[in-house]
Amino acid sequence: MSSSTPSHTPTSPAFYLQAVLSFGLSLTAVGIGVVFLPVDGWVRAFLGIAMLYCVTSAFTLAKVIRDRQEDTYISSRVDRARLDKLLTEHDPFKLDAP
Repeated sequence: MSSSTPSHTPTSPAFYLQAVLSFGLSLTAVGIGVVFLPVDGWVRAFLGIAMLYCVTSAFTLAKVIRDRQEDTYISSRVDRARLDKLLTEHDPFKLDAP
């Protein structure tokens, strides 16, 4: 019988650092691009707000996906524990006495 629980691989510190630096660099690059864009102040402000909205919505989406995945993992662990309990309590050789 195969286990349906996903294997948990922890994130390495190097991967975490790369992700943080990549995010910071991309956000800085877009911010500098918006600041030095040769347009009116209102257009620059609109693009800055739009960039911040994209960043916050990306964080929200990542959190929602993570929460949904954790809920699925927890419920599958509970179902697996119930099944294991039923299987350990079941004795196929036990006779029901009248």
